[in-house]
Amino acid sequence: MRQKTARSDGGTAPHEIAGLPPRPPAPDEGKRGEQGYLGYLLRQAQAVVRLSMERTLADLGVTPPQFAVLTMLNAYPGLSGADVARLTFLTPQTVGVIIRNLERDEAIRMTPHPVHGRIQQWTLTPHGATLLKGCRQRVLALEQRLSAGLDGKAEMTIRRWLARIAADMQEG
Repeated sequence: MRQKTARSDGGTAPHEIAGLPPRPPAPDEGKRGEQGYLGYLLRQAQAVVRLSMERTLADLGVTPPQFAVLTMLNAYPGLSGADVARLTFLTPQTVGVIIRNLERDEAIRMTPHPVHGRIQQWTLTPHGATLLKGCRQRVLALEQRLSAGLDGKAEMTIRRWLARIAADMQEG
């Protein structure tokens, strides 16, 4: 005999009446809501944001990892592939594939390091900068949805909290 789940209003859930298996909670319910573990809630939010980003960038032919690589190369021109991998939380192998594809599409170019010639440095091309600009417009619209309902102080508090988590947890 299956155990019934308790509802906060004391009633019986519709799936229990029909003899159906329980439905998973919605993203804002139970352990998927305010009662959930912070790590799970961060992962849940990240997964939804990534899916939204995939959808918004799809017709530009850019994936979220490619967007991350373009963004980091725009912010920090001359990075090596290993540096890009560390900054984007991608494996060196994944970054290698992304870099080859972006180079093939003439969005980035390689120059040898002036001192260590075996190190390849990557920078955006004019085409890559234009592509990134189109991507950023769409991602900024997504970010506005993320920050909807937050005042400037609350948004800054969240940004600091997230950055601090990354710094503190990386140290062990």
